[in-house]
Amino acid sequence: MAKKKSSGLTPKQLRVIEDLFTGVDEMEILRKHKLSRKVFRRWMDEETFMGELRCRMRSAKLQSEMVISRYAQMAAMKLVQLTDSEKEETARKACLDIISLPMPEDKPVEDADDVRLAEGLTTQMASRLLEVMAGGGKAKKDS
Repeated sequence: MAKKKSSGLTPKQLRVIEDLFTGVDEMEILRKHKLSRKVFRRWMDEETFMGELRCRMRSAKLQSEMVISRYAQMAAMKLVQLTDSEKEETARKACLDIISLPMPEDKPVEDADDVRLAEGLTTQMASRLLEVMAGGGKAKKDS
């Protein structure tokens, strides 16, 4: 029998998990690792095997969330810039996207004139967004 790693899995099981995680087709995995369906299905029922696979999935999801977090502010600023687009439809869609964004609920509203609705979005800009959405045409630039 193959030597097990500290995770309780054999090197072969770890290679199979790596292939599963990277999207290799099940039939290809069986052929590549010379596995029977019976053995493969038994592994899929083992808690240590599935635990390692779930751990890798959680890690990948966390990495994805970190990438999205790093670029969220830049994407929000770009969306705000699109509200000043020469193309009225582009500006309208950007406004709709901004309005549909979830807003943090943990901060109390103190003074409505000073509230920053989103990073880089003031109440004055929000008014301009609403004007464009209401069909009032392209919002005028600030003087």
